[in-house]
This record gives sequence, C-alpha cells and structure tokens, in this order.
Amino acid sequence: MTQSNPLRVGLIGAGGRWGPRAHVPALKGVSEAELYAVCTAHADTAQAAADKFGVTRAYGNDKALDADARVEAVAVAVRVPAHYELTKNAIEAGKHVFCEWPLGANTKEAEELAALARKKNVRTMVGLQRRASPAYLYMRELVQQGYVGQVLAVNMTLMNSGVLTRPSDRTWQRDVTLGANTLTITFGHVLDAMCMVVGELTEVSAIVGTQVPQWFETDTKKYVDVTSPDNIVVQGRLENGAIVNAYTGVHPYHGSGHRLEIYGRDGTLSMIGGGEGGEERRRKIMGGHKDDKALQELLVPERFTWVPEAVRNGGPAYEVGQMWVKFAEAIRTGSNIEPDFDHAVHRHRMLDTIVRASQTGQRQKVVL
Repeated sequence: MTQSNPLRVGLIGAGGRWGPRAHVPALKGVSEAELYAVCTAHADTAQAAADKFGVTRAYGNDKALDADARVEAVAVAVRVPAHYELTKNAIEAGKHVFCEWPLGANTKEAEELAALARKKNVRTMVGLQRRASPAYLYMRELVQQGYVGQVLAVNMTLMNSGVLTRPSDRTWQRDVTLGANTLTITFGHVLDAMCMVVGELTEVSAIVGTQVPQWFETDTKKYVDVTSPDNIVVQGRLENGAIVNAYTGVHPYHGSGHRLEIYGRDGTLSMIGGGEGGEERRRKIMGGHKDDKALQELLVPERFTWVPEAVRNGGPAYEVGQMWVKFAEAIRTGSNIEPDFDHAVHRHRMLDTIVRASQTGQRQKVVL
C-alpha cells in the first residue's frame, strides 16, 4: 500500500485523553493510514478538535461520522462504558473498527461485538498494543527459536504507583462494573503480552483484591468507595507445563516497575521496564545461556519496527502507529491481523476465569 491510498480513519474521542495522545500522532505519522475525520459528543468541540489536528471533517455524534461514506475505518478511543454502543453503531454502518481495550465493559458485550463483526464481515482490531511492540515481538521470536530451550518457569511483575488520590473526573474507574480498572487494563495488557511471548495459560489460581477501598478526590475533597481491584496475583501453568507467577499491583508510593523473566533449560530471557503503554523506548531485553558469565542486552532488530522515526519518539503513538500500519495493510490486502475482536473475547474470558479462581479459592481450567 502506498501513501497515495491511505486508510481513511474517523476518530471517536478526539477530545479525550488517549485519542489525542496516541491515535492522532500515530495516524498523522504513518503513510498507511490518515486521520480523515474527528468526532466528539458536541459539534463545537468536534470542530475545535478538527481545527487543532488539521482535518476538515468534524462530527458532533458518532452516527453522523458513520454515515460518511469516505470514512473507511473508525477508531473508538473513549471511556470503556461507551465502547459497546459506539463500536456497535460503526460495525452496523459497515465500518472497519479499531476499539481500545477492553473491548466491552464485560465479556457479554465483547462477545456480541465480535459476533456482529463476523456477521457484517468487517475487519477489527482491539487495542492490546503490546502485540505490536518491537521488544515483545522480538522476545516472542527468541522463545520460538529456542533461545531458552524448553520454557520451565515465567515470572512477571508490574508494580505501579498511585491509588490513594485522584481528581473527580478519574474516580469513575472506582466502579468495577464499568470495566476500566487495574485488572482489565493494567494487568490485562501485560497478561496478554506475556501470553503472546510464552503461550496461553491452561489453569490458574488467583487472588484479586482491593487493598485501598476508598480514594480521595483532590478537587472535591471527598472520599469515594472503590470496588475495582488494585492487586492481582495469578499462579498457573502454560500449555507446555511451565509454571507461571504473575503479579500486578498499584500501590501508594514508588512502584518498582516491570519485569518479565523467562527461565528455560538452555537459557534465560528478561524484559526490564516498559510495562505501560507508550514506554517502548524503556524496554530492555536481557539474555544469557549456561556458559555466559552474566545476562547481556539483546538489541531489538530494526525489522520489527514499521513506523517512521518521528512516530517512534511519540510515546503512546509508537505502538498505536505500529498497529495502524498492520490494520491498514490487513484491510487493503485481506491478510490476517492480530489482535482482533475474537482475540479480545478470549482475553475477556481469561480475566473472568481469574476472577472466578479468586472468588472460589479453587484452581480453574482456562477455556478460551
């Protein structure tokens, strides 16, 4: 696909947080796709976004955007509770859809959207961005090529900071039923990345807990109750029998960051840093075999990077741009693409299994 035929994308959520930070610079930076139209909840804010981002088409509601015959694909980058309706409307209008993760506020919503996309024969992508990360892609290749030999054990941790206080416009995430929390987003992303590298879990034991049951709103000066989890501990086995320990927590102060460690019969691989979206530049891969005196850094080959240098320096735009390149290519050529909505359903179901293991106190088989 050449620059003369970029995929024309309409962005829903042009006035939010993630859309302007990630999708706008990604779409403006790659040649395979273009930011063709923007949509917010109101005509005036939509026009302001269009002026800011240099696009000519602005819409104050999603159905007007969907009715634009020139828009080929829709990006849904809004709060999770709105994913279902906006994505459903776009699919029914025959648009290809890139929806941010989680696909739905719950598994039922995700299942319905995936089924509708198959029925309408549109291409889909869900924003599990680590699957386009050069570092994770290289790590997966190393494992598949036998760098560590038979995988025996995997240890993954992501320790973040900051759950005691938030401004009131962010405390909506306290409600677990709305689908946007440490389990679904923070843990969901790194869990999916881990499975991408080493394979799927087949059984799990888990603790899913809320260690901080109230947040203090910095602007209203009020405490609000929290039902969303902030600590997730999973132990289980992979398809090949390897043992997995995965722990993600969001703690008040000085989180230690991210590590993904893979131990095999022939060697060890470790990713250090870069557990969050937009942190591709912080990811360092270390590796070593039996006779090596210490782990050494393994530089990611250039072939895993598909976006221009300007996009690589764009923080969240890096991985998102990588995804748009492959999504556009898949739409134009009919090739396979990951992760699509069916993949999103699998990941939703795995998270359900982890919650069930925690609630019952019993090991659960993972059926995707």
